[in-house]
Amino acid sequence: MKIIVVGGTGTIGKAVVKELSQRHEIIVAAYQHGDIQVDITDIKSIEKMYDTTGKIDAVIATTGKVHFGEFLQITPEQHQIGLNSKLMGQVNLVSCGINAMNDNGSFTLTSGILSHDPIRYGTSASMVNAAINGFVIGAAIELPRNIRINVVSPSVLAESMHQYGEYFHGFLPVRAANVALAFSKSVEGLQTGQIYDVN
Repeated sequence: MKIIVVGGTGTIGKAVVKELSQRHEIIVAAYQHGDIQVDITDIKSIEKMYDTTGKIDAVIATTGKVHFGEFLQITPEQHQIGLNSKLMGQVNLVSCGINAMNDNGSFTLTSGILSHDPIRYGTSASMVNAAINGFVIGAAIELPRNIRINVVSPSVLAESMHQYGEYFHGFLPVRAANVALAFSKSVEGLQTGQIYDVN
């Protein structure tokens, strides 16, 4: 299969590329590096990416920013960071990618454990992650040509505990390589409308 990994230079993205490149042709898309560059907050940039890649069999998104901060101090503009980037960025990867996707292809998005297991300072992230899950459930019943869509919802990464560990006391960290297996299940399996929790 010909697979685009958007965010393929990040921690999860690199693990996904390592897992799937053993069996498939991988195109790494990222904001600055990778095989091609894309800004997921810009629809024209997304369209240009698909024009460059041509027809594809799967799109994986492992990217998107959200704001962390105390709820009472979060501004609408700070909420908008996650809405524009992680939520609508991934939604637009799907919407703009339908025509580039081959029949029986798939989209796999990324949300996160905060959709249902919140932490302090994570309100905006919880909102965005839950919205991504809802989008996938809704879109799954409407996508044409047997195109599938799923979402991977990982816990905090073991590789990121040095940076975020103080906010995730009591959470079981997961290794990026294990998260990558959920993306493999989504792309190489037959399921659709699924939320793959990795925790």
